[in-house]
Amino acid sequence: MNLREFTSAQFTKFVQDHLEEDPALLLFKYQGKVPFDLKFAVQQIAARQKARRKLPTWTKNLRLIFPASISVEQCSSEQTASFKSLDRSGHSMVDLTGGFGIDCHYLSQGFEKGVYCERQAELFQISKHNLTTLNPGKFDFVEGDGLEFLQKTTQHFDLIYADPARRGTGNQKLYRLQDCEPNVVDTWSLLQYKSNSILLKASPILDLTQAWTELPDLQKITVVSVRNEVKELLLHWEKANEGTPRMISVVDLESGFSSFEFEPGAEEQANSQFTEAGNYLIEPLAGILKAGAFTLFGTRFGLKKLERNSHLYTSNSLTRDIPGRIFEVLQEISPKKQVIKTMFPTGRVNVICRNYVTGAEELKKKLGLKDGGEDYLIGTQTSTGFKLYGCKRIQ
Repeated sequence: MNLREFTSAQFTKFVQDHLEEDPALLLFKYQGKVPFDLKFAVQQIAARQKARRKLPTWTKNLRLIFPASISVEQCSSEQTASFKSLDRSGHSMVDLTGGFGIDCHYLSQGFEKGVYCERQAELFQISKHNLTTLNPGKFDFVEGDGLEFLQKTTQHFDLIYADPARRGTGNQKLYRLQDCEPNVVDTWSLLQYKSNSILLKASPILDLTQAWTELPDLQKITVVSVRNEVKELLLHWEKANEGTPRMISVVDLESGFSSFEFEPGAEEQANSQFTEAGNYLIEPLAGILKAGAFTLFGTRFGLKKLERNSHLYTSNSLTRDIPGRIFEVLQEISPKKQVIKTMFPTGRVNVICRNYVTGAEELKKKLGLKDGGEDYLIGTQTSTGFKLYGCKRIQ
């Protein structure tokens, strides 16, 4: 890979001038008419178009080079990478699974020195160029296996970071930590020996209990969501905090609330109270449900559940500081098509099903509905059976 060609004035100007155009048409229109690798230039344009929301500052920086789309799809967003870097500082850190370098760039900002490791040759060259461009002299670069580097180096790090690959040889998704690459379970003692703290990024589908089963020394798990969609799990170990109680923390980076924290034992000791739907229905943030705080959520905010497995909560008074979506219940509705048609003559209503007899898509098809408008139709189960409620969202 000739990086000089890809950072030349002509190459950069072409990318800048055509950022808003269709990449496929550019390939057809300019084939054989430019003195550089047209396919790679178009790749830069396509990657920037796809990553604008995820990587807003990187896509605007034309000095940076983007790899194939799969590496961009798998990398952290700038938002979640920046969150990882909060309150982290020291002399040195190492990213064992550098990838596109987003996490490495942000995590390194509080450290004097960073080490970037990556096995894929082309991705290594691209990220080395980018990280050097953004922070000249900040990084040492290791082309090869991060764990092999860790085994051989005499360095001791304030932070070791890894985002183990979660796809097997047949491209199947892997969720157990010990099935991912690198295997941080089998090498856990090495990671501890070489660092003061360890931060692992795991799949949002990983079961929290499974994580603690595989790595009993973990002290904290953070469930990170963005706009109420769980994006990643962060697994924490700090040498200075050995012996402290386990903690689960839930954050949503755009919900306006700081965090929801609890010890796993607190959920086991909490007790739910049950009732029929009151004036309001409350659906916790997705991260809270992922964390398994099904009972603690209700007791902490003085809410009652509709049914043990519904995970919808209710109250007769309005509280706006609850981390979740709040709906005002307008009325209970019969699930008959004619009744629904009278209630929603346009056929547009936002349908939500939580522990209902059918899923939302099946219910919409059955009743001839499409999502849209300001109204909500919520299907769920209470202690007296399956119910449909017409609602409006107020938070």
